[in-house]
Amino acid sequence: MSQILPLDHAHLQKLVTSDLVRPDQMLGAHQVTENGVAGVRFGVWAPNAQHVSVVGDFNGWNGFDNAMQRLDFGFWSAFVPAALHGQRYKYRVTGASGLTEDKMDPYGTFFEVRPSTSSIVWDQPFDWTDGAWMENRTQNFDRPVSVYEVHAPSWAKRDDGWFLNYRDFAHRLGEYASYMGYTHVELLGVMEHPFDGSWGYQVTGYYAPTSRMGSPEDFKYLVDHLHGLNIGVILDWVPGHFPTDVAGLANFDGGPLFEYADPRKGYHNDWNTLIFDYGRNEVVMFLVGSALKWLQDFHVDGLRVDAVASMLYLDFSRTEWIPNIHGGRENLEAIAFLKRLNEVTHHLAPGCMIIAEESTSFPGVTTPSPHGLGFDYKWAMGWMNDTLRYFEEDPLWRKYHHHALTFFNAYRTSENYVLAISHDEVVHLKKSLVAKMPGDWYMQRANYRAFLAMMWTTPGKKLLFMGQEFAQPTEWNHDAGLPWYLADVPDHRGIMNLVRRLNELYVGRTDWHAGDTLDEGLQWISADDVENSVYAYVRRDPGSGAWSLVVANMTPVYRDLYPVGVPEAGEYRVLLSTDDGEYGGFGTQQPDLSAKAEAWNGQSHHLRLSLPPTSVLVLEPVEAAAVTTTALKSRGAVQKAVDIEAMLPKSLQVTSIEPV
Repeated sequence: MSQILPLDHAHLQKLVTSDLVRPDQMLGAHQVTENGVAGVRFGVWAPNAQHVSVVGDFNGWNGFDNAMQRLDFGFWSAFVPAALHGQRYKYRVTGASGLTEDKMDPYGTFFEVRPSTSSIVWDQPFDWTDGAWMENRTQNFDRPVSVYEVHAPSWAKRDDGWFLNYRDFAHRLGEYASYMGYTHVELLGVMEHPFDGSWGYQVTGYYAPTSRMGSPEDFKYLVDHLHGLNIGVILDWVPGHFPTDVAGLANFDGGPLFEYADPRKGYHNDWNTLIFDYGRNEVVMFLVGSALKWLQDFHVDGLRVDAVASMLYLDFSRTEWIPNIHGGRENLEAIAFLKRLNEVTHHLAPGCMIIAEESTSFPGVTTPSPHGLGFDYKWAMGWMNDTLRYFEEDPLWRKYHHHALTFFNAYRTSENYVLAISHDEVVHLKKSLVAKMPGDWYMQRANYRAFLAMMWTTPGKKLLFMGQEFAQPTEWNHDAGLPWYLADVPDHRGIMNLVRRLNELYVGRTDWHAGDTLDEGLQWISADDVENSVYAYVRRDPGSGAWSLVVANMTPVYRDLYPVGVPEAGEYRVLLSTDDGEYGGFGTQQPDLSAKAEAWNGQSHHLRLSLPPTSVLVLEPVEAAAVTTTALKSRGAVQKAVDIEAMLPKSLQVTSIEPV
């Protein structure tokens, strides 16, 4: 439970001028005892309202029983002795025009299940068990971050088609994510929202997990359980816009309050949503407080800030717009808000990750404030677009697009990047990832395996949307659970085995993650073999000196005794081949992995490799193998088998998958 502060002048003044007071510690519904009487104190911000009362189960929804008192700075307050935990309520707000509407509590912590919209008095204790995790939660850009992006309501369903409870979801998701070797899960669709089809991106409850899957304590159990499995939790967070639903934030006190008044600045045509007014300190306070609520009270480890580009630019997806005071297209107020958000969250929730979904070349997204926006990471949208376009090409024409796979290296150290293949890439007729690949079913899977290996061996943190780890052939459907029966089909299980192995290597080998933000983290051996569509590069940990060689053949042509330069003499071994039979390939073997004492590709020695069609090979010097194997085991990368049958609804049970 968060600290509760009185709604007096001194605290209200501090609230609107300081980042150190969370607004939900004063506003919303709080169970308190005043003058020896137990009840609930309600607080709301509605500066333009003529009259505000709180209505609910405790007064028969009568707007005359509990009128709220107007305080300083446009805040209203009422103490209701009759109000109890679990009762529904709303604010009945009469605006300046005389129109009266019932509104959800902007600071509500629990709501009715949609389509009902009442807030619920709720503030219960929870016994956390993740103290060690929270103490050790630190930001370290050299650490591995492999994220499993999940839409919780559609990851799996109950037998009757309803949503899983957060607690049941915790065990199923935790066991599966642990088995697959992910370090984090990222959840979209968990903040309260009225419309399932928005996937949770049109939020009405910025301080509340959706009641579709249980109570706030159930959600805390989910986070606590995942932390117990050494899995971090990231949430998608949407401070860029909010829905026009009458019961929500829109025209909250009879006119624009949380949103900009001018629709050229305050309305999103694409999404039919309203844009927050970042020039109002109370609005900034509301949003920063929401972020802190999740990071502090819910122990969430990071926030992925949605649609940052739509916040940064006044002309985003619009023909009519208002320039800033300098005549430019940048929203200076939004920029100031994002800087403030990152400064405050990093100060008050140390160790958290704040990640930007930013799709333009705006400078300094991950540069600390005041010179940059101060995010920890930025989604690599350019890498995603270039790489997907390349793999969608017929292999015959890939030589004309060869440098689509090398261009990222020209700017990859300009920001701290997450290589994200998210839900946005597998909806709206874009096809699933494996269905994007050219050729027949076998070639699609071969291309997909190569794509995944290139993604995991390219510098940058990783994110893959649910279902793509077992090559879901159809687009994501938010109304249905994942087709888990495919996990027992060998072609799909092979992809699952590959993702698991990639995570194992990525987490266990420092050369795959420690140099992500450094030029020395990747060294090209061969970047210009356009005719053969072959790439070779070294991933290196500048600290320990550990390294591995990646060789990719991007055509369905077998290349025997293909020469690749290596920086050291000696014997080499294969760490990974996407052509292995356990991943669904042919199992091509390497006849000789002894480095030849002849210079090649600017290196002192070279190997002659058998490159399977459309595949990726990863090799390392044999003398480093013993050290690497020990490191993998010590980091816990070798996972136990998971009983997928036990974690799924009975209607989707499959046979257990054995470990690789």
